[in-house]
This record gives sequence, C-alpha cells and structure tokens, in this order.
Amino acid sequence: MESINSLMETEIYDGKSLSDLVTLEFLAELLGSVVAAVVILLAGFIVANWVKRRIVALGDTHASLDVTLFHFLGNLARYTILAFAVLFVLNTFGVQTTSIIAAIGAAGLAIGLAMQGALSNVAAGVMLILFRPFKLGDFIEVDGEMGTVKDINLNNTVIASLSNLKVIIPNSEVWGNTITNYSSFDTRRAEWTFGVGYGADLAVAERVIRETIMSDSRSHSDPEPFIQVNALNSSSVDFLVRVWVDASEYFQYQADMKRKVKEALDAAGVDIPFPTRTIVHAEPDAQKDEASKAA
Repeated sequence: MESINSLMETEIYDGKSLSDLVTLEFLAELLGSVVAAVVILLAGFIVANWVKRRIVALGDTHASLDVTLFHFLGNLARYTILAFAVLFVLNTFGVQTTSIIAAIGAAGLAIGLAMQGALSNVAAGVMLILFRPFKLGDFIEVDGEMGTVKDINLNNTVIASLSNLKVIIPNSEVWGNTITNYSSFDTRRAEWTFGVGYGADLAVAERVIRETIMSDSRSHSDPEPFIQVNALNSSSVDFLVRVWVDASEYFQYQADMKRKVKEALDAAGVDIPFPTRTIVHAEPDAQKDEASKAA
C-alpha cells in the first residue's frame, strides 16, 4: 500500500503527481490543450497555404514580375507561418519556447558546419532566385549542359536537354559557372561562312547569297545583313555572312539557310570548291638517272 501511495505522489508532469493527473480537472485541461493545438495547426496550415497562393498569384498576374522569385517568396512565407504555429502549439502545452529556440540555433550552427556542401547549394539557390540570371522557360547552357529551364529550387536547377532528358544541376555548380542564356534577348545574329571557287564571279556569288537569305521571311533587314569576302583560303574564297533573326527561330533558321544557299549557288552555276590534292608519281629509273646526274 505504501508503494502505491508513493507512486501516486511521484511528480510526473509539470509539477503534478500521478494522483493529480487522474483528476477530471486535469484531463479536461489536457483535452483542451490538445484541441487548441489541433486548431492552431489547422489554422496555421490554412493561412500558410493561402498566403503562399496569394504571393504566387501576384507573380502570375503581372508579366513583368519573375514567377520564380514569387514562388520562392511564397514558400518562404508558408514555412515562416508554420514555424510560428508550431511555437504557439508548444506554448499551449506550457513548453518554454525561448530555450527551444536557443537549442535550435545551436543545433543549426552544428548542422551548418556539417552540411557546408548542401548549404552552399541553398545559398547559391537564393542568389539565383534573387538576381535571376535566368527564369523558368529560358534556354540556357551551364556547366556543359544545354536545355530549357524547368524548375529552380533552393537545392538544384532542373533543365530539359535537347534530347528531352531531365538534367539536375546543383545550384553551387550553376552559380559558380559561366551561364549562357539564349533567351535573354529577342533577337540573335546568325553567322555562316560560304566558300566559292577562285574562278567564280564574286559579284554574282554575293548577289545569290543575299537574295537567298533575305527572301526568307525570318531574316531581319534592320540591322542590315553583313555579307563580305572575309578570307582567301587555299582552295576557296570565303564569304562571311551575318544576319539578325528572332531568337526563338535561330537554330532552325541557321540550318535552313545552309541548305538554301548551297542549292541557290548550284542553280546559279557558282562553283563551290572542295579540297583537292595533286599526286605525282616518279618512275624509279628516272629517279636513278637524276641521282647519277646530280653526282
């Protein structure tokens, strides 16, 4: 009996003994705390998701705003609200949150030192989102990979390659490398080198090249195209051609013009040279005669 009384008087929770815990008053208080915690968590999730949707919608509404940045801000606001909701729940149960915050800070420092590589990706992700060297849908080349940006988060950047493969690049590799953004400007300048034979009429060749390229609706007349003789090679006279085109049509346009110009030069009778070699075979006897004469 004494052991039972001792057990009932043992402090178990918040200065209360087992005998105190089994009272209806304490159970009602505990139930009320649980209900309050559930309500706070539900309200926190509802408010957090609503705030995130509003921030993201703000970025979607205005074309001049970067969608990626507003997705980041929406997630940041959501997690902040959820963190405060958890602190309110802990306060409901009488937990001193100041000591917990201090412990979390100390643990965060230790975890940060142990996860420098992962945190460098997060830091690079924040820089990418804030300074926005590219955005969703841009066609970029970074770290030897080329493709369309599909996602930018705090850890990595996801692009779809030219073969439609999913390529995941750590943000530290993105931020620390040279980034080529092919979608930043509306126009690009296409460039080719077309070679003609030394016997070709250069005026005719230039006219054929100009008419062929400028007859394509994708070619821009402003700025003026650049078409001039650029080099005299061993077997050809080379024309350097530069024409402006919409960035979205650049790759197909550049490939199409190579074929069209070649066919137009053929139709105009302009010779397109290719490397040739002249091989002279010397007879063995002739070589001996020349050697004896030289002696």
